[in-house]
Amino acid sequence: MVRSVPRATVRAAIKKRVPELRLDANVDLLIYLNCVLFLQRLATEARLKAVEDRCPVIKPAHIRAVAKVVLKKSRG
Repeated sequence: MVRSVPRATVRAAIKKRVPELRLDANVDLLIYLNCVLFLQRLATEARLKAVEDRCPVIKPAHIRAVAKVVLKKSRG
């Protein structure tokens, strides 16, 4: 099983960023899930860009090339 970030760490990071924010019980899990889904989408799009460029490895240039599109899709 893949280890995830401890819930206390996620909660502490959120509180450090926005201290006046009040969180419900499972909000930290939803935030963590959104981060994981975003990274998965970014990795998938970067892999497709690498395949398109006939490169066997995902390079930082591939990630930069698709980052703007993925961010736009993730806004909602």
